Amino acid sequence: MVSHSELRKLFCSADAVCFDVDSTVIREEGIDELAKFCGVEDAVSEMTRRAMGGSVPFKAALTERLALIQPSREQVQRLIAEHPPHLTPGIRELVSRLQERNVQVFLISGGFRSIVEHVASKLNIPSTNVFANRLKFYFNGEYAGFDEMQPTAESGGKGKVIKLLKEKFHFKKIIMIGDGATDMEACPPADVFIGFGGNVIRQQVKDNAEWYITDFVELLGELEE
Repeated sequence: MVSHSELRKLFCSADAVCFDVDSTVIREEGIDELAKFCGVEDAVSEMTRRAMGGSVPFKAALTERLALIQPSREQVQRLIAEHPPHLTPGIRELVSRLQERNVQVFLISGGFRSIVEHVASKLNIPSTNVFANRLKFYFNGEYAGFDEMQPTAESGGKGKVIKLLKEKFHFKKIIMIGDGATDMEACPPADVFIGFGGNVIRQQVKDNAEWYITDFVELLGELEE
């Protein structure tokens, strides 16, 4: 076990911080919002719950949910325009404080790139620092599946992205912050995992994370000290 003061030191000296997006950077689960918008909310949120609990392989759960939703390009665009995701309180300030300290900030999500890029733009995170799943559409805009080659489409995909970032940019210390089992599994290769329960508390994460927070103010405080 690493002591809490060691964890705090690691966080304050990190050269990269990776955030999960759904229920971490934003208050919603993007896929559930898309399902609600497309009229299949109940069936899909049950599947999301099972996937987050780790009882269904991620790609299988994603395939199954998207097959139910069948989102068209127009529906995705309308969702972003009419029901834009809500940023979690404190995230804007935390990201901007990290960027002031020249820490690279990445968004790594099992959600959809079109939604995550919208969130990134609100936080001044370049789209090159976004890793998420790509929806595919036919030329008429109808749903055509998703890009199964993206690392984020797999169980363990977030860890693969972090390993890739370490190899590409030679980061010494990477922090992963998120609410779910898939985020916790990304450490290692991440050097520290910080569980976030500000939007939803997942018991498995709360019980097993060495550092668990429910408010980003706590991390801002660490950077100010």
